[in-house]
Amino acid sequence: MINTLTATHFNFPGQKSVYHGKVREVYTLENDILLMIVTDRLSAFDVVMPKGIPYKGQILNQIATQMMRDTEDLVPNWLIANPDPNVAIGKACEPFKVEMVIRGYLSGHAAREYKDGKRILCGVAMPDDMIENDKFPTPIITPATKAEKGDHDEDISREDILKHAIVSKKDYLILEDYTRILFQRGTEIASKRGLILVDTKYEFGKTKEGEIVLIDEIHTPDSSRYFYVEGYEERQKKAESQKQLSKEFVRQWLIQNNFQGFEGQELPIMSDAYIETVSERYIELFENITGKTFIKADVSNIDERIKENVLNYLK
Repeated sequence: MINTLTATHFNFPGQKSVYHGKVREVYTLENDILLMIVTDRLSAFDVVMPKGIPYKGQILNQIATQMMRDTEDLVPNWLIANPDPNVAIGKACEPFKVEMVIRGYLSGHAAREYKDGKRILCGVAMPDDMIENDKFPTPIITPATKAEKGDHDEDISREDILKHAIVSKKDYLILEDYTRILFQRGTEIASKRGLILVDTKYEFGKTKEGEIVLIDEIHTPDSSRYFYVEGYEERQKKAESQKQLSKEFVRQWLIQNNFQGFEGQELPIMSDAYIETVSERYIELFENITGKTFIKADVSNIDERIKENVLNYLK
């Protein structure tokens, strides 16, 4: 198997703290600087898989970087530099405790809720007589509370966010506005690549100066779902599954192997051969989403490469 980055243990100059997330390791440095390392860990149903996926961290980091650059004229973001294929450096922010999920189509979690007979999701009504992967008349925002490590994110309505003062009304209206315009831009970018941006999530934070900025990742296959435009209408008419670009294929594999992250369920073993196919799918995702050829970084000693690149940048 190719080397993967599944954990980091750096001690950079000026380092104050480190946070180990499901996929990302976030190092807080002096002068309100954050250094984010995107690992090759794979998370599905809020559970981290035991083995890393070759090049996955590089892919997510480079897609997110390109999409940040492609949307910075609309919404300010945290990003300053990318000194390494797996690293992003930016402004430290206080994250909002909600993820802004926006859905243009009845897919994934929304479709599973719909099949269970629910017609209200996060306080938002969904029309009757839809089938899976139908387009909503207007994209719907279905926020989720950000889970503590190991817990599941929970659906929450706008009303409950405001009622419990999780976000102030003034800030929340900005988050909603930013979410809609980012989704519109993402939809336009996807369309140029022959893709449909089905749904996605955005995370926001507030800088020390009080500016609300986009943080984390944007329009990656881990945070978003894409369909191919070609064949979409025909498949819907026949009620067939859509050909898609996202990590939904991993979720479906887990579901087929009786795992959805519920208590008592045993995590199925991913063979090296299957992991190789997941890596290949992620490379396919990168090339389709960005329109660029993926160039594999040197992974012979990933830790040393990251350390050297970051130290050179910090000098």
